[in-house]
Amino acid sequence: MARVLISGGAGFIGTHASIVLLENGHDLVVIDSFVNSSPIALQRVKEITGLNELKAQQRLKVVEGDIRDKAALQKIFTDANNDGKIIDAVIHFAGLKSVKDSIKSPLNYWDVNVNGSCCLLSAMQENKCRTLIFSSSATLYGKPKSVPISETAAIDPINAYGNTKAAIEKMLADISTADSDWRIACLRYFNPIGAHASGLIGEDPRGTPNNLLPIINQVAIGHQKVLKIYGNKWPTKDGTCIRDYIHVMDLAEGHAAALDSLLQKEHQFLTVNLGTGKGHSVLEVVNSFEIATGKKIPFELSTPRYGDVGITIADPTKAKNLLGWEAKRSLVESCKDAWTWQTSNMNGYQQ
Repeated sequence: MARVLISGGAGFIGTHASIVLLENGHDLVVIDSFVNSSPIALQRVKEITGLNELKAQQRLKVVEGDIRDKAALQKIFTDANNDGKIIDAVIHFAGLKSVKDSIKSPLNYWDVNVNGSCCLLSAMQENKCRTLIFSSSATLYGKPKSVPISETAAIDPINAYGNTKAAIEKMLADISTADSDWRIACLRYFNPIGAHASGLIGEDPRGTPNNLLPIINQVAIGHQKVLKIYGNKWPTKDGTCIRDYIHVMDLAEGHAAALDSLLQKEHQFLTVNLGTGKGHSVLEVVNSFEIATGKKIPFELSTPRYGDVGITIADPTKAKNLLGWEAKRSLVESCKDAWTWQTSNMNGYQQ
């Protein structure tokens, strides 16, 4: 089993991936600044995986730090070398992810996402750790010419967030070309939703949520009065946007499959979609949530937002053929698990 450094491991996807990796026998070192996450989430990871404090010290080490801090990164690798458990691979989740905020503050996004990735990759290079899974996004496809979207579709992002993801992928491609010792997988997520079935961890956005299901949760629980649906004249059967919603635990299992693939072979550079291959409109998500929870969700129509795309659906064929992975959980199950998380944690991780 490998020892894996996880950047941003206290976040929504990072915590769920940590559970799967620990259950698969891997040891983890997590670095997180906790700017948009909470240390409580990692305590919950220990609880779910049954790690007592002694085992947690051995198998889940947590470092508070920023990936732009080169000294902090070097210390992680040095400490790992000194205790005889080198870092075998890195899963890179850390970064900013709000499309809206990226349009307002592009310099911040380029600094955190791109410069942060440069610092992390430099530390890996210096310490001869050349196995990486990068948390990429379907956002970099922009407005696709056709759906479902395969990995060969044009990369044409329409916002600063997508531009940073595309830039990092290009950087990784250059590194792979220059050095055949690197093994890299860029996993392009579609729309992660849901939560761990225990209700102990889930999506905990700071401030007003930007994603659909956390907003629906807040409406259902009474923190917001109504769900705003941005546009009802899109070229879809009910006029609302269609997205490929994937349960976060399916997404986490996709990372474990990618790690297994990288560790089994020599030089690789993979770009892989992680999605279900099924599209659901906003109104279908609302209906599924109502079925899963019995809660009625009031909504009102609003004008489309800048940068919105009508339909994005993954072609997940490559993930199945290459990694032996495919999404298993339904939209209703995703809604149920998200609601369990919300009702068990009225204010998220805030006590």
